[in-house]
This record gives sequence, structure tokens and C-alpha cells, in this order.
Amino acid sequence: MLKIKITRASLVMLLIFSLVLAACNESQTVSDSNGSSGNNTADGDKVLTIARGTDMDTFDIHDHNNTSTEAIHVNMFDYLVKMDRNQEPVPVLAESWETVEDTVWRFKLREGVTFHNGDPFTAEDVKFTVERVSKDETLIEHPSWAGVEEVNVVDEYTVDIITKHPDPIMLNRLSRIGSGMLPAQYIEENGWDHFLKNPVGTGPYKFVEWIRDDRLVLEKNNDYFDGEPKWDQVVFRRIPEDSTRVAELLTGGIDIAENVPVSDIERIENDESAEVIQSPTQRVMLLAVEMTEGPAADPKVREAIELAIDNEAITENILNGAAIPTRTRVTPGNFGANPELYETYLYDPERARELLREAGYEDGLEIHLSAPISRYPKDKEIAELIQGMLAEVGITVNLELLEWSTFSEKYKAEQNIDSLHMIAYGNSMFDASLAVRRLHSSEADGGTNYNNPEFDQLIEEAEFNMNLEEREKQYQKAQEMIVEDRPHIYLHQYKGIYGVSKQIEFEPRLDEMIYAEEVDLK
Repeated sequence: MLKIKITRASLVMLLIFSLVLAACNESQTVSDSNGSSGNNTADGDKVLTIARGTDMDTFDIHDHNNTSTEAIHVNMFDYLVKMDRNQEPVPVLAESWETVEDTVWRFKLREGVTFHNGDPFTAEDVKFTVERVSKDETLIEHPSWAGVEEVNVVDEYTVDIITKHPDPIMLNRLSRIGSGMLPAQYIEENGWDHFLKNPVGTGPYKFVEWIRDDRLVLEKNNDYFDGEPKWDQVVFRRIPEDSTRVAELLTGGIDIAENVPVSDIERIENDESAEVIQSPTQRVMLLAVEMTEGPAADPKVREAIELAIDNEAITENILNGAAIPTRTRVTPGNFGANPELYETYLYDPERARELLREAGYEDGLEIHLSAPISRYPKDKEIAELIQGMLAEVGITVNLELLEWSTFSEKYKAEQNIDSLHMIAYGNSMFDASLAVRRLHSSEADGGTNYNNPEFDQLIEEAEFNMNLEEREKQYQKAQEMIVEDRPHIYLHQYKGIYGVSKQIEFEPRLDEMIYAEEVDLK
């Protein structure tokens, strides 16, 4: 029989070999289960993975008004000025600013900043970016910039933004959707179509790939002016099914799950690997009403629609308290908020039936409602409940449920001539102007088609009013006019519900932006 003598040294070597083998197997297991998801990969990269129900709209920073899209853009395209968590302006690409005159804002730019392709960031890029959106009336964000007359380059790192009228919220304007800075030389040399396929910004993360309706991948910008970014990769995954997003969170496939359904809050809280974080948002769910065609053109029908909807049933039974009823889009925290219209609603189905009879619809009427699915918490269920509530008072609703990309394209193309469409708007301006300006007759065409000359004049005066006390009263009155005319029928203000891995530290923002640099690995 062969005898083997095992020495102390041999035992030590065997132990080391076993540990190495176990570590390799564990690394392989992580790679197999998570792939590029979660916050670690087999090669040690730090990966932040965020899941949401819908995909990004576009890389055209000026041709969308979608908060979910902007939450990606902010990681790629820096603003001149950024609002902190207290909505105070802080420098980013602009080191400082001043008002030279009531209509002239001067910005001193940060030197030494480069775009992802290596081009230097200069005043010419600011001029190119701001004048593009202020002059091109076809862009969705143009109305927010239509007040800009021109942009003058003072020197390589100094720029003047000249407005047609005094602009009391210029800093708000520069720190929201459509305010990222574009690379002028890169776009002029390669064309806009090339840029949309190969976007370039100055932000902490660079574009890697976008597989539409699946995922968008960013990687850290090692040349970022503010130091090395925290994450090697940031991945935004589209997972439309609520249950699948939650399952991915609990199995470690993702780090943050947006729009967690209220029905899954307890499930997540009972799991040791994740937690639920709820936070107020700027987002208000509403019904936009086509006011010139069909039954809803009658103000009595519009009033009947509002009175037929039980907002308490929606906020408490469907959303489990994760929303607040409101009759205005200008919620607390925004300049010009009207407190009398917040945390309240109307519900009187009997009066709704009377109004329909008065409008000549004793035998009922039929309308069309389009609504997105998997874009907002319980959006499908809310739309179906509204359909049922309206049916109770004699309004038959032809409900059209659309994936967000389809709904968004339809809305963008101004084909939204349905009687009603359901959508939730944020307010990245943190000012009443953004919320009410959408209903100005110059912008309502193709959507609500609201046209009220008194309303138009009121908000036009408020936009340029440097007397803040007067301006606040003007916007409060404008909201009362909206309540009376009902081009929008407001439902509720959402609270954001996030499922978050306990391996990371994440604090939601009121503006719903997700800055990867504000997320930490514990």
C-alpha cells in the first residue's frame, strides 16, 4: 500500500488552494447570476443598475419633456447651473453669474472642461445650445426658451444670454430639462443624425450603447472636470412588468427599482436585501381634455367628468396613500402655488348626471380616453377605474392603453385629438410658469386646444413681472381659471416609491432626477 506523508507545509498549501478555488467559484456565481447588473461584476467593476417601466425617449435634449428621459441625460450632459436638494442654484459649467441689465445675464464659464470626444467646452457651445432651442419652433422645449433674443460670446469663457423681456427665473430655466450643453463643433462637423446615434456631453458618464426597449449603458468619464466618477458603469434597464422589477431587485439583479407598486411594498420591506423609500415628487396625474371637438367641448360635460371621479378611491384604494389629491399642478414647494386647490377634490356623481342631462345627454355619451401603461404607478388600474366611474354617470369610455413609447410618439406628433388623455407632468422649473404655460393658446394647439385670451394675457404679464408678490397672485388666479375651464382635470400628486438595495445609499430628489454621483455604495 502506498503511504503518503502529509507535512504541515502540505496542509497549508492544500488550504490555500481550496480557498482560491472557492473564491473562483464564487466569482463565477456572481457573474452568472448578475451579469452586468447589480453593483459588482466578475472583473470588479462597480456597476449601478436602475430599472424603470419605460425606455428613454431620445438623445435630443431639446425635443422631449419627459422627466424619466432627463434623469438619464443629467448623467451625460452638464447644465450651466444645477439646483441642489433645497432648490438653490449651484455652479456646474458656469462658475459665476450676474445680471448686467434686466435683460442680460452674464455667465463666467469653467475653464478646462472637455466633451467626451475631447473637444473643449467654450462660450461657443453655450451659444450653439441655447440659440438652437430658442430659435427652432419645432422643438418641444422651444416654448421654455422662446424669450431668449440672442446669445453673445464675450470671450472664450464668458457669455451673455440676452432676453426679450426681464426673466425672473433664468437660473431655474438653466437647470432643468433641455438645459444640458451640446458640443457645437462635433455636431457641425458630423451632423445631427450622427450625434443622436453617438451622443457626446461633458458629464461624468459617457454613452456606450442603447438597445431600445431593453437597456441603456453608460461608462465613467475618466476626464471629468470634477474628479473620477464613483461608478464604472451605470445601466438603465427597461423592465415594464412591476413584478419582474421587484423580483430583480430582491435577487440582486438591479440596485434601484423605480415605480414600485404599492402592493409590493410589504414584500420588499420583509426582505433583508432591500428597502422601500417613499418621497414627494413634482409629478401630478391629470386628464387633458380636447376642448374644441366632441362632447368634452361642452363645459358641462367637462365638469361632469371631474365630479364623476372619486379621487379618494384612487389615492387610498389603488395607490395606498402614496398620492395626494389636488386640483392644481402647482403643488407646494413651487413658486405661485395656490394652497386652496391642494389636497382637495370634488366628487358628486349625482350632480354629474344632472349636468349631462342639462347638456342634452340624457341617454349618455361616448368619449375616447388614451392612457400609458407601465409609465406611472398603477396607471393602467387608474385608467380602468376612471373608465368605470364615468360609466356610472352615463359616460361610455373607449379606453386605449398604450406602451409609453407609442403614447409618447402620438403625443409628440400632436395627434392627441382624443376626448381625453391621461398623463402625469412634473415641474422641473419649480415655478408656476411651466405648469400653466402649457395651456397658453400658442402651446395648447394639438393637445387641449384651450384658448382663453384673458388667461393668456394674465400669464404673459406674470412671466416678466419682477415684482414677486404680484407675480405670485397672478399665477394663483391663473390656476383658478384652469379649475373653472377644465382644460386639465387634475387628479393627484404622486409620491415616488423606490425599491432600493441595502448595499447602496440613495436619497430620491423632488425633481426625480437620478444623478449617479449622488448614489453611494455602502
